[in-house]
Amino acid sequence: MVCSAAPVLLLVMTLPLEGSPVVQASQPEQSQAGGESEQQLDQRSGAAAAPSAPVESVLASVYVQLDLSNQTWPLALSKTLTHPLASDSSFSRTLTGLSLTTECNSHRDGQTYCACLSGYQWNASICSHHPPCQTAHNHRPCGCLVFGPTEAGYCQLLPPVPGRLNPNSWVRAPGTTLNLTLVKSRETTNLNWFLRHADSPTPILLQPGTHVSLASSPGEAVLSILNVSHRWAGEYLCCFEAQGFRWELSQVVKVPLQATDVARLPDQLSISCATCPGFQLTCCIPSTHLAYTASWSPGEGSKDGDNTCPEDSSAVAWNVTKAGHVAQAPCPVNRTGMVKRTCGPDGNWEPVHSSCTDTELLALHHRAQLLQAGQGWPAVEVPQILAQLSEQVMVVSSPSDLLALLGTISVLAKVVVDARIQLTRRALEALLKTTDKILDMDTSSLWAPAQAQKPSAGSALLLALETLACSLCPQGHPFSFSLRNVWLQTQLLGPTFPADYRASFSTQPPLQAHIPRCSLASLGHNGTNISVISLVLQKLDRLLPSNYGQGLGDSLYATPGLVLSISIMAGGQAFNQGEVIMDFGNTASTPHCVFWDHDLFQGKGGWSDEGCQVQTTHASPTTQCICRHLTAFSILMSRNTVPENPTLELLSQVGLGASILALLVCLGVYRLVWRVVVQNKVAYLRHMALLNVVLCLLAADTCFLGAPLLPPGPRSPLCLAAAFLCHFLYLATFFWMLAQALMLAHQLLFVFRQLSKCRVLSLMVVLGYMCPMGFAGAALGLYLPRGQYLGEEACWLNRKGGVLYTFVGPVLAIVGMNGLVLAMAVLKLLRPSLSEGPQVEKNHALLGVIKALLILTPLFGLTWGLGLATLLEEVSIIPHYIFTILSTTQGVFILLFGCLMDKKIREALLERFCRTQPPNSTMSLSASSYYMKGKCKIGKHGSQHS
Repeated sequence: MVCSAAPVLLLVMTLPLEGSPVVQASQPEQSQAGGESEQQLDQRSGAAAAPSAPVESVLASVYVQLDLSNQTWPLALSKTLTHPLASDSSFSRTLTGLSLTTECNSHRDGQTYCACLSGYQWNASICSHHPPCQTAHNHRPCGCLVFGPTEAGYCQLLPPVPGRLNPNSWVRAPGTTLNLTLVKSRETTNLNWFLRHADSPTPILLQPGTHVSLASSPGEAVLSILNVSHRWAGEYLCCFEAQGFRWELSQVVKVPLQATDVARLPDQLSISCATCPGFQLTCCIPSTHLAYTASWSPGEGSKDGDNTCPEDSSAVAWNVTKAGHVAQAPCPVNRTGMVKRTCGPDGNWEPVHSSCTDTELLALHHRAQLLQAGQGWPAVEVPQILAQLSEQVMVVSSPSDLLALLGTISVLAKVVVDARIQLTRRALEALLKTTDKILDMDTSSLWAPAQAQKPSAGSALLLALETLACSLCPQGHPFSFSLRNVWLQTQLLGPTFPADYRASFSTQPPLQAHIPRCSLASLGHNGTNISVISLVLQKLDRLLPSNYGQGLGDSLYATPGLVLSISIMAGGQAFNQGEVIMDFGNTASTPHCVFWDHDLFQGKGGWSDEGCQVQTTHASPTTQCICRHLTAFSILMSRNTVPENPTLELLSQVGLGASILALLVCLGVYRLVWRVVVQNKVAYLRHMALLNVVLCLLAADTCFLGAPLLPPGPRSPLCLAAAFLCHFLYLATFFWMLAQALMLAHQLLFVFRQLSKCRVLSLMVVLGYMCPMGFAGAALGLYLPRGQYLGEEACWLNRKGGVLYTFVGPVLAIVGMNGLVLAMAVLKLLRPSLSEGPQVEKNHALLGVIKALLILTPLFGLTWGLGLATLLEEVSIIPHYIFTILSTTQGVFILLFGCLMDKKIREALLERFCRTQPPNSTMSLSASSYYMKGKCKIGKHGSQHS
């Protein structure tokens, strides 16, 4: 029997065979080491030659089990042995060599640990079916295996090495490219490259990355390391399988340090040569086996200065420093970097600038960077780093710490994509816990300085979270996780006829998402499951830069504090197309549905509304957004927009109704007294202009009041027609007002120059209708193809693009010109008269100015100038009330001041209804006589002069 823990010896021998291939094996004698006599001979040989053939040497395998009581091998058995093999046949068989191949130890648990001796190795197929004696990666040659109680085996003789490793240099200069080439003489499989650092016994797998590239051909395999540094120094291993065995070739590569790898403490020292007794300089370098010499010498032109900053030991010990120089000090314990402080030219210390970063956070960041470069096992190390980040996030105390943390997450996201690995629930939970704490960090002390150094920090965090959330393994679905600032929901939908996707989040305001079934049905045609990942981030919007795409203009916007990211995965691929409906709850004003476009502003990211629109629902007060692509969504609310106010809406509707009624009355009055008031050329032109103002304003108000009854949106032809008509008619109203003002200006400046009635009327028609038609038509043709003509919430021009300026620009220009004409009229009225006394002149001029302002201001549309206040005011709602009342009731003002205050119109109405003789009027400064034939005066005897 075999004793427990007894060593076992496996032998291999070479036999020259002659004649018959039948071999009679005899039992060898008892071992010299005093082992048991139980020996088992199992001889296998290939087909021997015929009896008449010459002597042939054949390698035969013999399994011999020797039980040694003292568990030590005698020295005699460690040599090559020769022993004659007895034979009872006529053929001679001679044992010419005896070599040890395998050394085994039987343990008490029944398992046997068998190790190959020099020159022998386990076959690759045997290696794949038995565990190794010690933990090692699967690609290394297996020299020791573990066998069961009933299993046995022996190592085989190694053939010549099927290749050689040729480096381009033993020592590589930093920043250059290292090339290692395996020249193959046999076909190889399962080829892998490893790097073993001098301070680590575990080799690191090398995979394609930012620094590593692999190439293979039938005759060679090449490993290239770009931009090498001391982090790439060590022993390179090339592991592969060939001729049934696993092989490992190695090459040691040394890389000298760069100047940036050496920490000089301090980097620059300013001292007083007269008073300083001595100082200490420290040089810190990474651990390396190369020898270096550190030296120090004064800089050129160094001398004592007149101004120095005094010694300061407030937080860091600052030595006396020369004015204009930068003092440096090492970071505290467990932090890496440098603290710098400039001594000003006047000898006063400036603020401290610190780049100190927590050592553990920096180590994790470097580890992630090496993974991205090509060192390591991403499937194993990424979850480990995520778990450690969830613990290290508590030590973040500076902007440098925050940037290192954010940089690590961004690098891990790139590694996950490049390596195509999947995360478990535990790894994703660790990421979400870290994110929750990041979003809670102080904005002023951490985020603001960090964003000053890296403006795209928030955008990079959002992109990384979207990427990592989509990497959940299929076995992890469905998955739901929520914290104070982070909510994640995933669902796994069937491949055939998937149902609608719905998700709701208990946020403030409540958030819901819905993807119709029709958007998901086309993704499951290959029989693959569809996973939908919804990630909600609170407070992230305040960390994103205030960048707005072309359609949003230059306004400032506020967000509700929520960012919703929706991703769809099917068959391992991400799909960005699909209709998603989101409900952001009840908002204070009309929002803009937007998404975060990472490609805007040279990769810094920005909000864009392309492919998104607001869905107006009268049944629900909440804000619904429809987008036709998948990414990170939110809503923007203009800070200059007054929140929706029922009182303002009621005032607008009542004002428009009153204006329409007043304009209809005005048309009725003109119908009754038209022939009476247009008896001369000037009166005809004046009333013709006012009549067109009334007609255009009546049509515009009616169209604007009825537009909310039409379905809004760019796809509604009725809404498009209503918006175009409102645009054209309101512009026509203002251009006819401009025609009135130009007529008054002509009468004021050119009193004795008369114009042709036909020519003036033609010019007024061109100005009143052709010019607004040009503006409205150009806006329609220019912005409609871009999808920027119509607004999403009403049948009116889009407020987010340049189309609104085609209305606001002409209106403000006309209001400005009409204001100049009004100023000219007021100055004309204030001109002194020779025939009147001082007091009479003063009273008469004051009365004329008041009447002119009351009459001409609404007629010239000057009340619309208050619209500027609504654009500039950000807090108060008072300007909006004033503008709404004055602009919507403009028809009432036209009826009162442009029609009923006209003396001739009143006389004509009295004559028509009362049949009375009108009094002898002496002066009329109204809309019927503002062309001012001359200045009318009333003497004390009632005589009239003109």
